[in-house]
Amino acid sequence: MIREILQNQEILLNIKNLTLNFNTDRGEITALDGIELRLYKNESLGLVGETGCGKSVTALSIMRLIPVPPGKIGQGEILFDGKDLLKIPETEMRRTRGGKISMIFQEPSTSLNPVFKVGDQILEAVQLHQRVDKMTAKNKAVQMLERVGMPDPKDIINRYPHELSGGMQQRIMIAMALSSNPKLLIADEPTTALDVTTQAQILDLINELKKDIISSMLLITHDLGIVAEICDRVAVMYTGNIIEQAGLRALFKTPLHPYTQGLLNAIPNMNAPKGELGFIPGTIPDLTKLPQGCKFNPRCPQQMEICLKKRPGLREVREDHFVACHLYSK
Repeated sequence: MIREILQNQEILLNIKNLTLNFNTDRGEITALDGIELRLYKNESLGLVGETGCGKSVTALSIMRLIPVPPGKIGQGEILFDGKDLLKIPETEMRRTRGGKISMIFQEPSTSLNPVFKVGDQILEAVQLHQRVDKMTAKNKAVQMLERVGMPDPKDIINRYPHELSGGMQQRIMIAMALSSNPKLLIADEPTTALDVTTQAQILDLINELKKDIISSMLLITHDLGIVAEICDRVAVMYTGNIIEQAGLRALFKTPLHPYTQGLLNAIPNMNAPKGELGFIPGTIPDLTKLPQGCKFNPRCPQQMEICLKKRPGLREVREDHFVACHLYSK
C-alpha cells in the first residue's frame, strides 16, 4: 500500500549520486559521497544526523550556494521538477532560488541584513520573484507577517532586525521564505538559536503552515523529536552518505541500521532501566582519514569482516525502507 502511494506521487527533488569535495589546508576532503535522496510533492522529509555529517552542505548544494572554490561538485545530479539544477544558467538559478525553492537558515540574526528594515527585505523578495508593484508587495508582506503570527505587522515592517527578538526574527525569515509561494521549503535547523519555549512556538507555526501553505519541505535537524512532530519520511545521514531512509513510523518502530538504532536509543526514556541513557561509542571519523569499507565500522557493535573491506550500497529491504548495511545484503 505504501509503495503504491509513493509510486502515484510525483518526485519533486531527486538527488542522484551527488559528490562534493572541498580543498583544504589538509588536502581534499569529500563532504558528500554519492548522495541518493528523493523528496515527493506534498511531503515533508527529515534529514537527520550528527553535527558535521553533511546535512547543511546538502541543502547549500541544492541552492547552489557552495563557494567554488574551495568547493566543487564532482559528479551527480540535483533534479528539481525534472531540471538539473547543476546545469541551468545562473540567471535561471537566481529565479529558482528564493522563488521556487526557499530556505530558512539556522541563524536568523545573521541572515537578515542589519541595515535595512525587515519590511524592505520582505518587499525585495516579493518584488523580485512575483514582479508586482511596491504597494502590492507591501500588502503581501503585511499579510505574510500576519500569517506567521507577528503582532502589529504594520509596525514590525518599519523595524530593524536588532529591534526584534530571536523568535520574531525567525518568523520574519519564515514569512520571507514563503512570500513567493515556493514549491520547496528547506528549513535548516530552524530552531537551533532559540530558547525552548520559542522553539515550540516556531515548530507549531511550521506545522500549521505545512497544512495550508508549504507544499513540500526538507527539514534538516539533529533532533529526532522535531522529526517525529513534522515529517512524513526520514533520511539518516552519516559522514556524507545516506545510510537509511524510510517512512516515519517504520524508522522509529523498526530502525535497521546500527547507527539509526544508536540514535534512537540515545533519546531519553523514562522507562529505561535505572534511567540509563544509550550512546554510540567513538566519534565521527576525520574526513581526511575515513576508514575503508563502511564508514561506520569503527563504531559499529555488529561489525563484520566485510564491513572493513566493502562499502554497502543503499538498497530497499522492506517496502519503502532503504538501508546501507551488510547485515541486510543477503
